[in-house]
Amino acid sequence: MAVRQGGHVEEMQRRRLLLAMSEVLAENGYEEASIGRVCKRAGVSRRTFYEIFHDRDECLSGAFDGAVERIAEPVLAMWRGDGRWRERIRGALTALLEQFDADPAAARVCVVETLKAGPSVLEHRARIVAVLVDAVEQGRSGGKSANEPPPLAGQGVVGGALSVLHTRLSQAPPSGPSLPLSELTGALMALIVHPYLGSAAARRELERPAPKAAGTHNGSIKDPFKDLSIRFTYRTARVLATIAANGGASNRFVAVSSGISDDGQMSRLLTRLERAGLIENGGQGRIKGEANAWTLTERGEAVQAALAGG
Repeated sequence: MAVRQGGHVEEMQRRRLLLAMSEVLAENGYEEASIGRVCKRAGVSRRTFYEIFHDRDECLSGAFDGAVERIAEPVLAMWRGDGRWRERIRGALTALLEQFDADPAAARVCVVETLKAGPSVLEHRARIVAVLVDAVEQGRSGGKSANEPPPLAGQGVVGGALSVLHTRLSQAPPSGPSLPLSELTGALMALIVHPYLGSAAARRELERPAPKAAGTHNGSIKDPFKDLSIRFTYRTARVLATIAANGGASNRFVAVSSGISDDGQMSRLLTRLERAGLIENGGQGRIKGEANAWTLTERGEAVQAALAGG
């Protein structure tokens, strides 16, 4: 399949801007997250910003989507597992709080900063909250008929839980709350189950020990573009793609496959990629004149997978 020239570079710039938006929001809040500040953090021009996003809120929506996507996988895995509603909701809540602890910037974007944005972002957030309410409302099927929850129980429960998290995150530094959010598991579960299963079930949730910190479930490299030292171009992306498809490739093979005719230019580009920690040389070219053998590092593989949409 042919790759549109510049497509890799545009995707990389988009990812840089989304990461910068998340970081600026976590450090300065929505009020101070100007387009200029986001562009400066990302190392991208304002012109490029407007080629990718219509306005600041569209960029924020993209950052919100990215955070939800990263967090959702382990949460949904627990929710869709076996067991009754109570255990599945506890597993999903535990996974959510662990993800927030592992990525405080994403937590702040999801819970705090989206509330300050414009109507389009608020509508986007409301759709996610509706999914949470629906999951909580499934507790009606497991409750006793004598303990019928009121009509707005689900909205009240989700709103209350988000309010607790909002307070913790709003008062915390960008690095996250001093106490892990996962310690709130028992209290939040008591809040969730009380309308559906009654006060005894709520007390039992309070008495259950908090889960041990398990770290992030999103892979060893959360965002391979963070603090990347090299400036990406279409040619740079082609070189990475060539090495990904041909592990152990020599300078000459990479040059020919990437359309680079200048040997010096090719050598300098490979050196920059190596210094950026994206490729490594398994050959002996520097020592005995033998051919270099380039392969991607773990971070290089993560960058290439992201650019390829993997």
